Amino acid sequence: MGHNDDSVVNMKWGYIKMFYEKITESVEYIKKKTDQKPEIGIILGSGLGSLVDVMEDKEVIPYKEIPNFPVSNVEGHAGNLVFGKIGERTVVAMQGRFHYYEGYDMKEVTYPVYVLRQLGVENLIVTNACGGINRDLKPGDLVLITDYINFLGTNSLFGKNDDRLGVRFPDMSEAYSKELMAKAEKVGDELEIGYQHGVYAIFSGPRYETAAEIRAYAALGADIIGMSTVPETIAANYLGMKVLGIGCVTNMATGIAKNKHSHEEVLQIANDAGDKLCRWVKEIIEQW
Repeated sequence: MGHNDDSVVNMKWGYIKMFYEKITESVEYIKKKTDQKPEIGIILGSGLGSLVDVMEDKEVIPYKEIPNFPVSNVEGHAGNLVFGKIGERTVVAMQGRFHYYEGYDMKEVTYPVYVLRQLGVENLIVTNACGGINRDLKPGDLVLITDYINFLGTNSLFGKNDDRLGVRFPDMSEAYSKELMAKAEKVGDELEIGYQHGVYAIFSGPRYETAAEIRAYAALGADIIGMSTVPETIAANYLGMKVLGIGCVTNMATGIAKNKHSHEEVLQIANDAGDKLCRWVKEIIEQW
């Protein structure tokens, strides 16, 4: 290996060490702002931020105030870290997430997950607004995510590994916890919330897919599709967290939908389905 190669390796390792220090700095700032010690984290997708309304003893920290934290620029994402109680459980909710299509690199997209883990979060609930590929679905349906297909061509663990955070090759055979899925099914059945099961495919965006792409994704086994969730799922598993994923179908995918897509329509459907999702997640946490 030449001198220049050594320099590149050293720069990358320096970045990894700096990444760990950045996480620590964010965590120290947050701990000065709140004494709450969350055990459950929730990532709220487009139009689904109203879950924080059912939280008690709320403390809100805007992303823009937290050192090293990215800031969300997507409509429908408030951009706050909200601490509080749901039942007897202390939770922290992300009102808004970060997307690869916004120009963030994968470490930035998943940065909050690393921070949540260092704050003590052991279980992560990820929600999203998604498009329906499976023709048995309809807008407004809630889908328990059983697995994912990553079509990004990259993932959040690329680069040199920092053993202080996780192992080099994390197992993904249970990316979405069967234990947490069973809890969600039990609660969903008790509340008579209609829900489906499905495989989530991630697509980079920031455009909607073509009809040909949707046919290809369907052939590969995808039931729903979106532009988020998978990077956080990978990072959470890497960090030793259990993950529960719930998708809200806001539109049928291209070639299946009768009308052209609009982000405004996505937000409207997500808002309409938000009450049902909030009741479900609230009860899941209360019965944890």
